[in-house]
Amino acid sequence: MAHRPLLDRAPIDRARRRLARLGLTRTAVRFARAERGATAVEFALVSIPFLLLVMAIIELGLVFLVSLTLESAIIDAGRTIRTGEVQGAKTTAADFETAVCGKMNWLGDRCAGALTLDVRTYADFASIGGSAANATAPDPPAWDPGQAGSIVLVRAYYTWPLVTPLLNTGLQSADGKRIIYAAAAFMNEPYEQ
Repeated sequence: MAHRPLLDRAPIDRARRRLARLGLTRTAVRFARAERGATAVEFALVSIPFLLLVMAIIELGLVFLVSLTLESAIIDAGRTIRTGEVQGAKTTAADFETAVCGKMNWLGDRCAGALTLDVRTYADFASIGGSAANATAPDPPAWDPGQAGSIVLVRAYYTWPLVTPLLNTGLQSADGKRIIYAAAAFMNEPYEQ
């Protein structure tokens, strides 16, 4: 079998390339005119931002729920300090933290590791000043529930992990987590009388 020279094949190769381009053009035109998958493509484009928005709304709702629960737990547990139950029973900081976590029982075991409590006494309400608004946890936290007539500030810091990417940048306080803060200031009742 004799081989044909390369020059004899050139017109055949050009014709094949023309047919391939023509077939590709026809396929592209058919693809551009097709409307069968348009809804699926539109859904794919819209679903990612929509799901991110839904996740952000749910996570923001959870942050508010934890904030309200923490505030309520501090007020309820702070009442035991105000009435002298804590001082009379010689309650420790760990016991008080367990009592606060007991009021936030829907969080389960996560509460004990994520909660930091700071209980301090002050000479008067004016000396509390900016301490009540300080949203950074002191290191180390104090435990001084005071005596009858003492002015007490109870501050709680709860570390909540954020999952939604857009909320991480806007809400995070430290390391991709939101520090949720609640405080209660009160004067202990004259329980010794």
